[in-house]
Amino acid sequence: MTANTLASLLLARAEDDRPGLMFEDATWSWREHIAACRAAGAWLSGRAARPHVGVISENVPELVFLVGAAALGGPVVVALNPTRSVEELIRDARATDVGLLLADDPHAGLAGPVAAALGLEVLPLSAVSPGLLEPAGPAGTVEPGDLVMLIFTSGTSGRPRAVRVTQRKIAVPGESLAAFLTPEDVVYCSMPLFHSGALMAAYAPAVASGAALALRRRFSASGLLPDIRRYGCTYAHYVGKALSYVLATPERSDDARNPLKIAFGNEGSAVATRRFSERFGCLVIDAFGSTETAISLTPDPAGPPGSLGRLPDGVRILDPFTGRPCPPGLIEHGRLLNPDEAVGELVNTAGLGLFDGYYNDLEADAERIRQGAFWSGDLAYADADGHVFFAGRGTERLRVDGENLAVAPIEAALREFAGVVEAAVYPVPDAAAGDQVMAALVLEGAFDPDAFLAFLTSRRDLGAKSLPRYIRLSRRLPLTPSHKVIKRVLARERWRGADPVWWRTAAGLRLLTDADVKGIEEEFVRHGRQHLLET
Repeated sequence: MTANTLASLLLARAEDDRPGLMFEDATWSWREHIAACRAAGAWLSGRAARPHVGVISENVPELVFLVGAAALGGPVVVALNPTRSVEELIRDARATDVGLLLADDPHAGLAGPVAAALGLEVLPLSAVSPGLLEPAGPAGTVEPGDLVMLIFTSGTSGRPRAVRVTQRKIAVPGESLAAFLTPEDVVYCSMPLFHSGALMAAYAPAVASGAALALRRRFSASGLLPDIRRYGCTYAHYVGKALSYVLATPERSDDARNPLKIAFGNEGSAVATRRFSERFGCLVIDAFGSTETAISLTPDPAGPPGSLGRLPDGVRILDPFTGRPCPPGLIEHGRLLNPDEAVGELVNTAGLGLFDGYYNDLEADAERIRQGAFWSGDLAYADADGHVFFAGRGTERLRVDGENLAVAPIEAALREFAGVVEAAVYPVPDAAAGDQVMAALVLEGAFDPDAFLAFLTSRRDLGAKSLPRYIRLSRRLPLTPSHKVIKRVLARERWRGADPVWWRTAAGLRLLTDADVKGIEEEFVRHGRQHLLET
């Protein structure tokens, strides 16, 4: 079997009788796991009119077996996001040439209308359960560039796009992360397998190392520690705000008494990763990556707090308008003094990394690939020593009173305020010109406006223009299933959402009233910018 393929990693486990998959009260050995993958692939190959099988499901063993089946030569799996509407799923399935639809029981009602609209057969996902299918023979030959899955981007800053997930795209990160594991380890997977993070940073390293994979249907903040102890998990994968929500659960004196050694993921805040490590007694490795996997950064333990690591060969920070390299950031007391020139886009100038393109989406390909380089859409800056800091998505840049601001440093500062579980910063329009800074906070307790204002005033890393004009207090933020904040929802609601909003004025902070909103929006009319309130 060709190297750098998921198939070769799976077949290396085919005679392994150690535990390979744990789910609720059931356990499969790796031998049983691979046999189930082969049987599912053989059965599906005779049913799909087109080569792609769509799956609407939580994290269940059958989904794992289908991924293995696709790797071993079966139909390509299209991981459909069950949080999307019927209309959106119809578009997604049509765009990815789905010929057969499978759904677990909780999503059967969602799958029915999708299948009916596209004239597809829909079957319960349990149809590929082990024991219901005939054994199948060895897989055929596969190549590193062969398609295994289609996975949609999270859609935090725009429409989700179907990324081509090839054999090598899963195998390479799996083999890299397997360096942290042995066959005696257990990998905890609660992030959704219909996103790439769980696939490449939980499933793939388990396969590559021979460690067991402990699967949970969906993430639960209160369920994480009991699961870690129940299954003996030594490695856990997370994405986005998951760590913050775990930290918001009641603390116990014995939290650090658990087998967890490593928590690996991305987009955890510096505050959350530090607190999680201290509370649960494990190493937290927060890396930078994306569904496209064209750029990855390795954290530097000796680097400054919040740094993503150093730029690897070929990856540069470029001005998205001129294409020129951005100069180093001038940082004083944690504050970036020259964001206009230092903040740019992360670009892989050496090639596309593991990115094999979007599926049938030339417009999306053209947006990311320019003259052989991959433009990530992610903003960053580097200090004089080459340490890189995330500055936000390309759609998250603010311009306040003529000055460009990056949201990530503001969010990092707000998370330091006592009681903040999570913070999101985003632009809302200013009545006269440019933007104003708005922040949405999730708090453990009551909000003290005087303490918060004093906190803002004390922050030497926040300039006057970085201070939020509006503060929204939310019980929870709108999240993708992979726990990334959907800021476009917050930005669209502005100060008109259901949550209370505090307004920072020259006299201090006060709750925004209906009369205040009326006055603010009349200002937009006076400046001829009322159209900005209609988007």
